[in-house]
Amino acid sequence: MRDRFGHHVSYLRVSVTDRCNERCRYCMPDELQEWMPRVDVLTFTEMLRLVRVAMRLGIDKVRVTGGEPLTRAGVVEFLSELAQIDGLRHLGLSTNGTLLSRGKLARQLRDAGVSSLNISLDTLDRGMYQKITGRDFLPRVLDGIEAAREAGFPQVKLNAVLMRGINEGELLRLVDFAAEKNALLRFIELMPVSTAEVLSEANFLPVNEARRHIEREYGALIPRPDFRTNGPATYYQIAGRNQRIGFIGALTNLHFCETCNKLRLTCDGKLRPCLGSHLEYDIMGPLRDGASDDELRQFFLEVVARKPERHDFRDNYQPHRRMIAIGG
Repeated sequence: MRDRFGHHVSYLRVSVTDRCNERCRYCMPDELQEWMPRVDVLTFTEMLRLVRVAMRLGIDKVRVTGGEPLTRAGVVEFLSELAQIDGLRHLGLSTNGTLLSRGKLARQLRDAGVSSLNISLDTLDRGMYQKITGRDFLPRVLDGIEAAREAGFPQVKLNAVLMRGINEGELLRLVDFAAEKNALLRFIELMPVSTAEVLSEANFLPVNEARRHIEREYGALIPRPDFRTNGPATYYQIAGRNQRIGFIGALTNLHFCETCNKLRLTCDGKLRPCLGSHLEYDIMGPLRDGASDDELRQFFLEVVARKPERHDFRDNYQPHRRMIAIGG
């Protein structure tokens, strides 16, 4: 699938729930969050059908997100069914990591066919972690990262959202921790997704500033344009180390959207062609009204045709849905 701007869409992010066991300030800052009624959430059977339809149009990479996807019962079995769909080249999972060490969940995910894990880790300071997430769960996350390593995941990615005045002093610790765990660390600019108040001049830390801070300790970072993952990160190597780190600058990188290859399917059945746009299209309605696979394929094509050239985050973007409801 290609849109009118030449974006080659091959990557679908599927949110399986809006529920989460944390309350991150940039995603779901309110304790009194009203969860979607179960009837308004796609069943796993419905999600599998939509993924199969999308794959016949060229989708070959899927990432399952939430909320926190591991809070939904039956998600391991769902992932196993996803992994068995012919033509799927990569199946990833985004998680806060708090549940990975429970039982043998990390091993179950690996056995189910999950290729890679993205784990949120904004800080290694326990008090700061509680301040950011609203929960004292850092020890669980660290145990989860270790469980993922022991389960044999070939790629564990750590995602750290940059917040001035909060975790800017943690950058070097995170770099060293990622090196120790042989994990791929990415620093992500704060985006105004959940509420307009999430992002301000006071708390915005651009990726270029973060990179310069790291270079003061480790020397000039070596650009690695030859190294790519499924997302929009720009990667560098630390001189003298076999370690790459990535930077995702949605607001400051003016070329950020040029290589976008994503669609998002929300847990309540909306197709979103862009995270930083209000555009979303209800595919649950046609699905539950008996649409054929051909009709659903046409729906996907029409959504891709409406994919914008670039996001709206730089244009006084006013969120109307929390990140928890959109999916990571």
